[in-house]
Amino acid sequence: MISVLTISGMIAVHSKRAVFTALSGVPGVAQADVELGRAVVDHDEHVTRAALAEALSVVGCELVEITTERRLPVRE
Repeated sequence: MISVLTISGMIAVHSKRAVFTALSGVPGVAQADVELGRAVVDHDEHVTRAALAEALSVVGCELVEITTERRLPVRE
């Protein structure tokens, strides 16, 4: 699944690293691309909005909005 997060509280460039580290620590998160005020997170179906919001709160940020898209399974 891919979730696009709108994040408040990211006021400096070093916030990007803190948010990346926090989101990467959530079990089930495979990848996080972070920019100021926004993150695109690739994760499995077990990751909840609450888990993402809690990870962000630890670094002083707040989850404002989340949009989640399911990805089709890729078979090789």
